[in-house]
Amino acid sequence: MTKRLRRTWKDVYPASEDSTSEFNGKTFSDNLEQNESFIKITFRTSSDLVCRKIRFQADAPRKLVVYLSTLVDEQELNEQIRTSFVMVKQDHYALESEVVEGESMPVANQACASTWGEMIRLLLSGYAAVFTEGDTLAVCFKARVSIRRAFEEPSSEPAIRGTKEGFVERQYVNFGMLRHYIRSPRLKSESFIVGDLTQTNVLVVYIEGIADDKVVDEVRKKIASIRIDGVLESGAIEEMIVEDRFPLLPRVQVTERPDVVAGSLLEGRVAIITDNTPFVLVVPVTFWTGMQSAEDYNLRFPVATFSRWIRFLFLIVAIFAPSFFVAVTSFHQEMIPTSLLLSIASAREPVPFPVMIETLLMEIMFEALREAGVRLPKAIGQTVSIVGGLVIGDAAVQAGIISTPSVIVVSTTGIAALLIPRFNFANGVRLLRFPMILLAGSFGLYGIALGFLGILLYVVHLKSFGVPYFTPIAPFSLRALKDVWARSPRVNDRNLSVPSSETAVKARRQEGGAGN
Repeated sequence: MTKRLRRTWKDVYPASEDSTSEFNGKTFSDNLEQNESFIKITFRTSSDLVCRKIRFQADAPRKLVVYLSTLVDEQELNEQIRTSFVMVKQDHYALESEVVEGESMPVANQACASTWGEMIRLLLSGYAAVFTEGDTLAVCFKARVSIRRAFEEPSSEPAIRGTKEGFVERQYVNFGMLRHYIRSPRLKSESFIVGDLTQTNVLVVYIEGIADDKVVDEVRKKIASIRIDGVLESGAIEEMIVEDRFPLLPRVQVTERPDVVAGSLLEGRVAIITDNTPFVLVVPVTFWTGMQSAEDYNLRFPVATFSRWIRFLFLIVAIFAPSFFVAVTSFHQEMIPTSLLLSIASAREPVPFPVMIETLLMEIMFEALREAGVRLPKAIGQTVSIVGGLVIGDAAVQAGIISTPSVIVVSTTGIAALLIPRFNFANGVRLLRFPMILLAGSFGLYGIALGFLGILLYVVHLKSFGVPYFTPIAPFSLRALKDVWARSPRVNDRNLSVPSSETAVKARRQEGGAGN
């Protein structure tokens, strides 16, 4: 081979330290037997390693094809090799890209490797390497197996009106879905390799000119600084890029919906797509993001606003209802109407536990039933959780272990937590109930006030990639309030498909109306 492909390994994957870095300084031999021996020693006891020698003509240079059969579609590989090598003169074959007007033109799905580290990286990513006798370069063909499940509606974020397609486990498919939503060359993606052993592909996606450059740089630095053996799911990335080691509320939005990610990109946020998982990370986020549903922007604004108010109301119920019940029944009975107080007293007469212990037991049992419903197969999960709750609750009341008012309060609290549209945000809210119950059982309403101040100070103190968690309330921004308590109507064609952040508004104004 006389000329190199212009598209090198570095154009496919950025350089990084990983399990193949020990091979980076080792170059190929021009002898096929030596190259074959080296690759067989490196992948010893790997049954899916395939090494085959081929020759197009009797006097043509021999070629060695190396690939992993579990990662490569052999039929596609055969077609690529057949169509990529052409005869330039009698008994001599070369890459088609080398003979177009004497220039080295890149061919689709091809890359060139000059060291063993580069070639092994590509080999583990679904490429096949072709060595030519007498040459010290390897031409790599992309022919990976295209195995993926069918598009399905996201189970974690169902919506009546909206897309019914969710992300899948293949990273390139997920980014392609975003391309269908945002058909602009300003949609950028930067590739990273994370995990010394798993070599997991991670994409950082943003819209140039809308996303904040400081946020993009911070995401780049945090992902590039990750040192870990393996990344099997985006949860590992989420935990590594968040500075708080004990995050109670999420600093990263997790979603399976491509419309949510596309809308977030239009607002100036950054998406992180991890291979082998359908869950995409979006940063930065605020407290109010956890209360917004993708369906809000597909419904008429009065209906969406009313739904949002319901969520805020039941967010308060989910956090404070059990603690308020414990406080008033234990310390502030004068706040309860006499008839209701007598009813609660008669219901609690056979119960041997204090109100706080009774409520904690009920909350723990409710969480256990919820976990059982999630872990069991779908066919019986809901049945077991519903029937189990009814049977256990009724039997416990009949036996005098718990009281009927406690069952009502805990059940209402559980339903209220289910109204929160973001499941990772709802998980944090579920945990907040327990310290609030302990404070209410110890200090009454003073404990609730103390807990509320603690939660407020905690939320105001948080930041997500430099953005205050309680934005736009603290710091206050009147412009951004239109998408906090209510979803404002769209009044002209310049509005984006979702309400714009101030960064997006500035960018669109700088374009001079290019977004129309």
